[in-house]
Amino acid sequence: MSAPNAAGAVIYAKDLSRVIAFYRDVTGLPVTHSEIDYAILESELFLLVVHAIPAGIAASIDVANPPLRREDAAVKLVFPVPSIAASRALAALHGGALNPPEREWQFQGHRICDGHDPEGNVIQLREHAGA
Repeated sequence: MSAPNAAGAVIYAKDLSRVIAFYRDVTGLPVTHSEIDYAILESELFLLVVHAIPAGIAASIDVANPPLRREDAAVKLVFPVPSIAASRALAALHGGALNPPEREWQFQGHRICDGHDPEGNVIQLREHAGA
């Protein structure tokens, strides 16, 4: 059930189930479809496809524990959340991390916090400042 005209992104994952659980729980995007090699998480306005990296390529990728942030990537995904504090705890539970509260900032009516998923992909969470 894809939302018509939803903006979206694709993330390639070495550990598919772990990355799906991270985005489902941290961002609140429900899984609306899944197959053995991908899952779709979506809202009315956004579609996130988490796709497995092919086994031959995945074998050559080392994800550190804890993962190193890929801060040199050209794209950072941004997700609205009801609570950065709650998302911080969920991110840690799923192998990712958010910056500590003292590194949050305010921008255009939102509280903003950067972090990363369990494979080091950099993300940003936005909480409405009135929340």
